[in-house]
Amino acid sequence: MIPLLHDLRGERVLVFGGGPVGARRARTFAEEAAVVVVSPAFADRSFGDASLVRARPAPEDVAGWVGRVAPALVVAATDDEAVNDAAASAARERGLPYNRADRSGGRDHRNVAVPSIVRDGDVVVGLSTGSPALTRELRKRVEGEVEGAGELASLTARLREDLREEYGPEERREALRAVVSSERVWKALGSGDAKAKQIVVEIVSAQLGDSPW
Repeated sequence: MIPLLHDLRGERVLVFGGGPVGARRARTFAEEAAVVVVSPAFADRSFGDASLVRARPAPEDVAGWVGRVAPALVVAATDDEAVNDAAASAARERGLPYNRADRSGGRDHRNVAVPSIVRDGDVVVGLSTGSPALTRELRKRVEGEVEGAGELASLTARLREDLREEYGPEERREALRAVVSSERVWKALGSGDAKAKQIVVEIVSAQLGDSPW
């Protein structure tokens, strides 16, 4: 499988199933999409900011729910295979991607996998290993590695724009590589924008003889 990133801001995600898996999927997608969860009961878990709709759709009702909610993505996470089949069929009929939480392997291209996600600001890392235990272990390790990376991504995005006015592509690349590889910059993250920015100015000035900041 090849990981792809989907921008779901402003979109809806429809989740069938209110168990622990449905809750986990709802939390994941509620980070940026409007999520509707349809289930006759809900697990004692957080569903993020999802809207919870108490209903028990029969398989023949599922297409109607998909039509009314008009989602960009459908998640089938019930313990009823017939309902999950109906959710997948309704998504395929509308050309929508879907996720069947009760299936792995043998997927068609619309049946997307949802990885474990580590996020720090605009930095997003998806983990998919086929082994829940390995995924949990890797997640712990990656969380430590990317801490502060979101702040650095924001800082370098502003720097890249400001350098664009005066410097060519190769000069910009060299300066940005020096910034993101600097241990001084990484250690300054989280201590306030001013300190990290001052170190960035020193590094860029050493690389280019001047700094836009």
